[in-house]
Amino acid sequence: MNSDRVRDSRSPGRSGLLQLPPLSLYIHIPWCVRKCPYCDFNSHPQNTAFDEKAYVDALLEDLQIERELVIGRSIGSIFIGGGTPSLFSAESIGRLLSGIADTITLSDEIEITMEANPGAMESLRLPGYREAGVNRLSLGAQSLNPDSLQVLGRIHGPDEVVDAVERAKQSGFERINLDIMFGLPRQTPAMAVADLAAAIGLKPGHISYYQLTLEPNTPFHHSPPELPDEDSLWQIQQQAGELLDKAGFGQYEVSAFARSGERCRHNLNYWRFGDYLGIGAGAHGKITTRDGVIWRRWKRRHPNDYLSAVQGAFPFLQGERQLNAQDLTVEFMMNALRLREGVEAELFPATTGIGLDSLRGPLSVAIEKGLIHPVGDRLQPTLLGCRFLNDLLSIFET
Repeated sequence: MNSDRVRDSRSPGRSGLLQLPPLSLYIHIPWCVRKCPYCDFNSHPQNTAFDEKAYVDALLEDLQIERELVIGRSIGSIFIGGGTPSLFSAESIGRLLSGIADTITLSDEIEITMEANPGAMESLRLPGYREAGVNRLSLGAQSLNPDSLQVLGRIHGPDEVVDAVERAKQSGFERINLDIMFGLPRQTPAMAVADLAAAIGLKPGHISYYQLTLEPNTPFHHSPPELPDEDSLWQIQQQAGELLDKAGFGQYEVSAFARSGERCRHNLNYWRFGDYLGIGAGAHGKITTRDGVIWRRWKRRHPNDYLSAVQGAFPFLQGERQLNAQDLTVEFMMNALRLREGVEAELFPATTGIGLDSLRGPLSVAIEKGLIHPVGDRLQPTLLGCRFLNDLLSIFET
């Protein structure tokens, strides 16, 4: 049997999942210098020195166990996120990536992204990260306005963002992403556009431009700052889109803009409902088994618990859940409909094993409301659907 094929059992609710989706690897490094007031990620302030060697050892042991789920498959992209992965030395990142290559098959054209914070990145480490195999850098700038950075609790200033981009280019990084936020406290549309223009001026290949949201269990949620109203937010989005388009950045996802050839392959695999292993404290994964069953898996969240997990067949695993037909439909749409171009309709049965007929009712409603284009071979949101994505997704939740 072809190693990339699965048994077609024709079980109820499946149309016959014949081919496994592409596979990626997510690695979570949970430490940061200081927790930002808007952040709800699984990140922990670096109050005391952490043991990089012990954590890399644990990550590689975690992967050794996970690889049993994907024997015969290769990794197309790796994303090292956090937290602030750039707190780790280039030597640790190199040992991690070398250990991964020794454990699991990597594709020849693999994309390896690492997140970095301009305020927690020694410039001398950049050549080492590049030499270790990292070929895409994602810088958490968030803003180049000093007042906005201070309100957001960031530990860097605009000059450090500029310096980080320049030094990354000098170190051989040809693919650089900048994270920029809008809808910031007391931010006017003019301020937002000026901030974005400054980011564009640094000439990255990719910009992630996303709205500040007040997430539960964060200081900003408990004590909300004054944020722009809905009309101002819509004005910012329209003007930002025009500015990015003129600068050669095409919007391919709700918050992702890229120059030609610079789209993030790792995130595209998420949005196209591909599989991914997740290793590290609190990391999540999605795996399709060879009998066509799809699982969500997640690891122990706190780094201390993760590092102390040494017993049992799956010592790092916190939990797992098999996705049913309703889960698969909702999760597929939550990802695919974020893409401006949508996806080919056949990707739905190809990655879920569920026939397209099951979408007939919800699609009719979405098309009638003007939220999805009435094109038979694609599932593509309209401009209205992109703007009111939550309303569009709710149609598939019932």
